[in-house]
Amino acid sequence: ADKLRPGNVRLTNEHSSAEEFEAAEKTVRSFMRKWSISGASLAIAKNGSLVYAKGFGLIDTLSGEEVQPYNKFRTASISKLITAIAVMKLQEEGRLSLDDKVFGPEGILNDDYFSNPVDKRVYDITVAHLLSHKGGWTLRWGDQMFMPLTIADKMGLKPPVPTRTIIRYALDKRLHFTPGKGKAYSNLGYSILGLVVEKVTSMPYEDYCRKYILAPIGIFDMQMARNLPSEKAPYEVTYYEPSDIVPKPSIYGTNELVSPCYGGNDIEALGAAGAWLATAPDLVRLALSVDGFDTRRDILSENTIDFMTDISNGLAPIGWKTTYPNGTWWRTGSYPGTAGMMKRQADGTVWVVLLNSSAWNGPEIHSFINSMMTRVISQVKDWPSGDLLEHSLPVPLFADLTDYQSKAGLLQEP
Repeated sequence: ADKLRPGNVRLTNEHSSAEEFEAAEKTVRSFMRKWSISGASLAIAKNGSLVYAKGFGLIDTLSGEEVQPYNKFRTASISKLITAIAVMKLQEEGRLSLDDKVFGPEGILNDDYFSNPVDKRVYDITVAHLLSHKGGWTLRWGDQMFMPLTIADKMGLKPPVPTRTIIRYALDKRLHFTPGKGKAYSNLGYSILGLVVEKVTSMPYEDYCRKYILAPIGIFDMQMARNLPSEKAPYEVTYYEPSDIVPKPSIYGTNELVSPCYGGNDIEALGAAGAWLATAPDLVRLALSVDGFDTRRDILSENTIDFMTDISNGLAPIGWKTTYPNGTWWRTGSYPGTAGMMKRQADGTVWVVLLNSSAWNGPEIHSFINSMMTRVISQVKDWPSGDLLEHSLPVPLFADLTDYQSKAGLLQEP
């Protein structure tokens, strides 16, 4: 049982403490000071091996506890990559087709609750449309996933409202464009895909992803985020927003004004569009399983990875935010109190940065994260030769020994 102590099964900052990282780490600290970031986690892989994983700053400014590589962060829209992988896996297995209709009598979500949409074009929405943000919704009247009190009021329900209710609310309005004929970033579309996964697999979305996407690649402690500080996951960081942030009415309908990151928005309803919690090393592990390089076995076929990233096909990027023909792909995420970025570079470098604070410039922080990481990587002349993913077994801390042994078996590389 000694093996299950956190120090033995978890990567810590000690594993990436070496003189050759000092200049790069100064760059990280300077970035954090500039943008008032309380805590950050970085992980870098080269040619399929995790060569660096380190936490910076504090998990929580009150406790003064330092961030470690095993601390979990809200990943916001990086979650969309996990959802896209799940859908493409089901497509590979023949359990759904990207051309399948989502709504209507012949659709995957053919429940009565979703019948009779105001706009009959809803019946033309396919799985592919949702994956590629072509479902027909824009943010013209705001993001449906961020107006829970309005929706509760319109639907005559007590807040908070679940994802299904938000979708029904959207179906009671006209689409903004004909499905497939336009493109607009849509959290709603990816939240719907979460329900598609549930219907096709007869499993809760989170359970399906954990068992069939994450566990086979050696990720065991990613989970969905909750809204309130009292519901934090083990080893999850605390989130911070700029001091001048405007509080929002609680999604629980209590009339209190609360922080947007703790009860002012509903991360749980976002679900498949933005609710995953993860460590930076686990997200690197995820990226390495769909990076298309031959250094590690991918969880999806080469054809599927090409389909998700080849922008000439009219649907890509799928799951990723941007995929360039030169082999540079990235995925970003931001939510009040957090920001994250994952990048796959053509030279075989994969990196992840997670922050537990929002900067005043919101989503624009990602271009600054990218610049910082370009500098960080250039400042390290000599990368370690080992693989930190081999160094520790990423098993849940609440596992019993039998569970630990069976899951450890999954970690054997082919």
